[in-house]
Amino acid sequence: MEPPVEPRVRRLFGGSARTLGDLAADPFRADRDRIVGSPFFARLGGVTQVISPVGSGLLVHNRLTHSLKVAQVARAIAERLIADEDRRALLDSLGGCDPDVVEAAALAHDLGHPPFGHLGERVLDRLARQRLGLPDGFEGNAQSYRIVTSTEIRGAATTGLDLTAAVRAAMLKYPWTRLDHPDPHPRLMDPPPRGASAPPDDPESGSSKFGAYRTEIDDLRQAREPFAGRIPDWQQTVEASVMDTADDIAYAIHDVEDFYRVGVLQQGAVSAELTAWQREAGQFRAITDRALGTAARRPGAAIERLRRQLHRKDAWVADDDAFAAAVEHVRAELAEGLLAVPFDGSIEAEQYVARFSARWSTRFVEAVTVTAHPSVRSGHVLLAPAQWHEVQVLKFVHHRFVLARPDLALHQRGQARLLGTLVEALWEWLLDPEEESRLPRRLHDLVELAEAELHPRTPDRIGRARGRAIIDFVAQLTDGQAVALLDALSGRSGALWTDAFVL
Repeated sequence: MEPPVEPRVRRLFGGSARTLGDLAADPFRADRDRIVGSPFFARLGGVTQVISPVGSGLLVHNRLTHSLKVAQVARAIAERLIADEDRRALLDSLGGCDPDVVEAAALAHDLGHPPFGHLGERVLDRLARQRLGLPDGFEGNAQSYRIVTSTEIRGAATTGLDLTAAVRAAMLKYPWTRLDHPDPHPRLMDPPPRGASAPPDDPESGSSKFGAYRTEIDDLRQAREPFAGRIPDWQQTVEASVMDTADDIAYAIHDVEDFYRVGVLQQGAVSAELTAWQREAGQFRAITDRALGTAARRPGAAIERLRRQLHRKDAWVADDDAFAAAVEHVRAELAEGLLAVPFDGSIEAEQYVARFSARWSTRFVEAVTVTAHPSVRSGHVLLAPAQWHEVQVLKFVHHRFVLARPDLALHQRGQARLLGTLVEALWEWLLDPEEESRLPRRLHDLVELAEAELHPRTPDRIGRARGRAIIDFVAQLTDGQAVALLDALSGRSGALWTDAFVL
């Protein structure tokens, strides 16, 4: 009988091509270095976080700066958790919590994010499924996993970044495919895990969020194998849970910070919403859902809808007293604190923003804990209820006073049209038999890779391979490259040789 495999070795390999000699070379740090050295990571500097800064001169977060800050928060959480002996024993029983693994996964979690933020993700998913016939569609998390396992080429004999099993597993915020893994699929659970449910308007399409395409299912299984018997198939690893929590924290804080700098977040509007709800909370709670829907413009109504939504979706943690305390804390710190003085670009203003961000980051990191038996809607690592509610209220401010703006909607509709036109133009180019020898080399390689991944008896195998290649190709562009490529394909650009940089 062969001796049992030591857990650390299993976390290292699980499908990786590395050898035992790698054990002495800090393999998890090597993973981090490979991710940072990837051109896909550098590309994130030109990809939208919420709004595209291209041509505007705005100093706002992009996907690169966001990833760096998520990594910073994630490492701080991991180091704090393992510093406690009792918590460390629980973490080890669940599969471990290594700060280097957490940091590497955080750096890699957005590698597959397409141009134009979450809008680009939604548009590419619709085009992939409805126009190109790809059942898996497009999902940013699954695209990140595809990059580190398939499309990022490091050498003649290596596909992907050859990351350890632990880091690949830690990237799986949603450790299931869209439709069929694991079996039974988590979208069929009652309630389903966060992200696993299907869109209400398209229940047959599978999970809204998922961590890997069907083409990477074997790799997903290998990455997760070391955790078998420790956590359910549908549950995040502890390290993925840390990364996910850090992503939530960074998103809640830094997007608010961005729109304060830009001048979009106005004290009057934010303060009116929060204060009205505090003043009339009892009245709002007595209103029916239908009546509340007709009072959409009434100050306080939107945040009352948030309170009800939290009870519907997250009854395991939603608490009215904690919600009221979170509203008050955000009102005092944000509406009556940060937003009380308009940002003027001065050193003093920047220092004020930095102190605000640091204060909230510390508050959240220190509120992170670990549990052996989490809710289906949570991971093993989670925020304390008070801070969980504060994150929800901060996110609400961002959604209500930024994402719901008509001027942003106008901008995004143009970006959506651009992506649709670009995909259509590339499809026509691929189908032109006279142009086969002049296709962009990268696009040609992606078609060959996608074709090799599909079973020979796959229906319309060539068509699906071409569709996946186009989606992979567009998803790897920066915002600026997407605009420049469409200009070139549309004949609007006269810069012949400089347009080649996107090919």
